[in-house]
Amino acid sequence: MTLTYAALRLDLPFVTSKKGRRAVLNSIKERLSHMNCSVLDLSGEYPKEAEIGIAFLSPDEQQAKQKIEKIETMLESRFPEIQAELTYELL
Repeated sequence: MTLTYAALRLDLPFVTSKKGRRAVLNSIKERLSHMNCSVLDLSGEYPKEAEIGIAFLSPDEQQAKQKIEKIETMLESRFPEIQAELTYELL
């Protein structure tokens, strides 16, 4: 089993309030939870930036990397206006 932890950093230039950021994050978190990922909002006070922690288990490293690619593809297709940086670590 491979445990994968990923940090998703988001730049949200169009968001003007924490409420707006929360709406965007809830949508992303919902999609990630449908992909069997554990999700935690790690964002600070500044509404134009956000960070989400993601964790999931995979049978092996290859499938973990495939899931990371699937997450990146989902973000690009569903949220094209958001600039996202996804870093991950396989444990």
